[in-house]
Amino acid sequence: MIRRRTALVLSGLAAITAAIAYQPPGALMADSSAESAKRAVPRVEVSAAARGTSGEVHMRFVRAGERVAFPLTSRAELSGYHYQWIEIGSQESGDVMRPIDSDTLLAPLQPGFYELSVSRGGVTQRLTSTRLAVLVPFEHKLGSTLNGYQIGRYPAEWNRNGELEKPSGFAEVHEKHLDLPLTRHLKVRDFITHDRQTMWPRYVAIDPRVLDKIELVLAELARRRGEERMDFKVEVHSGFRTPLHNANVEGSARDSRHLYGDAADVAIDADGDGKLTIFDAYRVETAVDWVERMHPEFAGGLGVYSSNRYATPYCHIDARGERKRWRG
Repeated sequence: MIRRRTALVLSGLAAITAAIAYQPPGALMADSSAESAKRAVPRVEVSAAARGTSGEVHMRFVRAGERVAFPLTSRAELSGYHYQWIEIGSQESGDVMRPIDSDTLLAPLQPGFYELSVSRGGVTQRLTSTRLAVLVPFEHKLGSTLNGYQIGRYPAEWNRNGELEKPSGFAEVHEKHLDLPLTRHLKVRDFITHDRQTMWPRYVAIDPRVLDKIELVLAELARRRGEERMDFKVEVHSGFRTPLHNANVEGSARDSRHLYGDAADVAIDADGDGKLTIFDAYRVETAVDWVERMHPEFAGGLGVYSSNRYATPYCHIDARGERKRWRG
């Protein structure tokens, strides 16, 4: 009798286990088919060539509808893939889906921040390592304002001989965009003008050359400490300045490079001791000189500010295209 009960219990447990483990053949085939499809579509990534000379620039700046160099890599040919730009933080498409037929892609027609979505065989991949900022053209500025945001007038606007420069456009920034990475160490918030305007969106000019240059300087500081790569404490005192705000900055030149988005005032803890001192500024100065020697395309201005008027010593770094040096 005991043996019979034991056999019944065991057979019952086996039936329950089989019922739990059982899946209809259709479900198994569907799961298997989906997994097979994913395995059949190789992973696509943004090439390091899209991230500047330093390899650390994570945002590209383009005009609407422009063809932008955006090379992609994969273990297989990219034939059969399609791409589409999607607004960051949403599922809203910035443009129609297009085939990937070269290393250049067509930028969306609407200003904003986008990331790339690629698809093939029903499998979609969203690439976030390098993103796109589509600019509002400079020509959309009416007088001193752009969509209600006070920018002021550039020297090129009241000197119409065509010799003076101006930004090609402005990134349209909402509060949700402030922490988007521009590089490994820099964010969108680092380049917002420190004026008293509180409206959103706000507008900012950013030249990717200064982003690349700062990351190259940080890489050189790491190399001099015997490290291949390091995370540094970087404080950006001033990035982009509107002409209106720049006019009220004591000692600032009327045509300051900050107006064009290719300059930043930065304090870097170069020696890693947790303090920002004049010795850090000297190390940054040496690193900038070396970077410009190795990469003359990033030639520009370097100002070392170390007087008692400033809470911490800092360096002005820009990528204006010609070497300038000063102390303040």
